[in-house]
Amino acid sequence: MTEERARLSSFGLILLALLALGWGLNWPIMKIVLRDVPPLTFRGGCLLLGGLGVLLIGRLDGQSWAIPRGAFGKLAMLAATNIVGWNVLMVYGVGLMSSGRAALLGYTMPLWSVGFSVWLLRERLTPRRILGLALGLAGVAALMGSDLGRLGAAPVGVLCMLGAAMSWGLGVVLLKRYALKMPTTMLTGWSMLFGALPVCVAALLLESGEWRAVGFWPAFGLAYNVVVAFMFCYWAWNRIVLMVPVAVSSLSSLITPVIGVMGGMLLLGEQPGWNELAGAVLILGALATVLLPQRK
Repeated sequence: MTEERARLSSFGLILLALLALGWGLNWPIMKIVLRDVPPLTFRGGCLLLGGLGVLLIGRLDGQSWAIPRGAFGKLAMLAATNIVGWNVLMVYGVGLMSSGRAALLGYTMPLWSVGFSVWLLRERLTPRRILGLALGLAGVAALMGSDLGRLGAAPVGVLCMLGAAMSWGLGVVLLKRYALKMPTTMLTGWSMLFGALPVCVAALLLESGEWRAVGFWPAFGLAYNVVVAFMFCYWAWNRIVLMVPVAVSSLSSLITPVIGVMGGMLLLGEQPGWNELAGAVLILGALATVLLPQRK
């Protein structure tokens, strides 16, 4: 892959900015929703409504709902990793530890995706990408700061978030490996629907006794998740993954926890310290190594 194709286009950079804003703000919003909505019900409902919404948008755009022959198994695998594995493990991880620590553990995803891409896609690790990976993970560690010593107090939550990050990382690589001949909109909608089925069934069996009316802000958070975090952000993420190598797309996602920290300040009154500033600088440095053009 040439240097030009290995970088995001202007359209890709716009998508990345909107994606980071949409997913970053969603971390504090999820905490608000989980006050009134059980975790599996929360994720299953968002996946179901979001998937249906994405498919409807694609149909209105003239795209076919037909799934290519031989693609069912691959779609199921994409749904199992990108959708079910990530969303279920992540939402339980958030419930077992603070949302900030959970988000930062979840964004170790580039470490796993880069490893999977070298193994399954034979992608080459250039010095710039190795530097970007090192800076990005150092930024995540800096954002954790003093919380690193507390992770052992919530071992199940840590395992959930690391499992979620590994599942997402594998899903990113499989999305590139399979390269299904489908429009991104239909690929996103069907993946979400495939993933919604087992999550909704589990919610019905395990959480129906906990269902109750929700307040205004949790309801607003649900609507935000369906429209922004699922319908738009999943579509945008799939477009970005299909544009560039896995190392570039994965490292690009590291801007999201920076937005998450800022969102916590605005929505939850959290006060950042030196570690947040250092982490933001390191992560922005990681982005620069993979997104800015290389000098000849």
